[in-house]
Amino acid sequence: MIKRLTPLLLLLLFFGAAPLLAQTGGFPVINFSLEESTSPQQLNTTIQIVLLMTVLALAPSILVMTTAFTRIVVIFHFLRQAIGTQNTPSNQILISLALFLTYFVMGPVFTEINDNALQPYLNEEIEQQEAFQLATEPVKRFMLIHTRDKELALFADYFQGEIPTSRSELSLAVVIPAFMISELRVAFQIGFMLYLPMLLIDMVVSAVLMSMGMMMLPPVMISMPFKILLFVLVDGWYLIVESIINGLR
Repeated sequence: MIKRLTPLLLLLLFFGAAPLLAQTGGFPVINFSLEESTSPQQLNTTIQIVLLMTVLALAPSILVMTTAFTRIVVIFHFLRQAIGTQNTPSNQILISLALFLTYFVMGPVFTEINDNALQPYLNEEIEQQEAFQLATEPVKRFMLIHTRDKELALFADYFQGEIPTSRSELSLAVVIPAFMISELRVAFQIGFMLYLPMLLIDMVVSAVLMSMGMMMLPPVMISMPFKILLFVLVDGWYLIVESIINGLR
């Protein structure tokens, strides 16, 4: 995959630098150097850049921890295991579908972050600290809606700090792990409900094979087509996606 992308990236870099080459008559040179800071503002800018790069590196983890992605992708994997289709659909397809559903569900939250935090910060209307606070408020509100008090109390009891008087005053260090546990709990509940009809089909097929004396034939080979047929007849993908969206409103 990397070998295929490398020529394309080189081609894009060449065409992107073509106007500059036409003006200067040569290839541009990019220099990276370490110089002594002459003012506190320069040091502050450097620290901000380092923090920004760190946040970008942790972006996948932030996506998993603070959105509905965990619930969706776990449900899809439970579904695949319940049907018994092994690697069909593949991990790439399930993760891609989970990402798009996450973007669809989290759309209002992302819009609020863009309108209230990102755009004012880019327009230099608010400071960085205020932008971060405004950006975390809608995400925190979303997580609190889908987190039980039981999970919040579990982490709040071990968090050393001021005792909050309301849920909105809880720190992200408390809300994020509590939210992840709640999402896993819901995903496992839905996974159990997905397994029940598939398990019933396996039991019926096994009983029929035993009664026919075909004990050497694996029941999975016979039951899997019936599972797929049942899933198609009930329009399973529509029902699962509908339940996920309705559960995250």
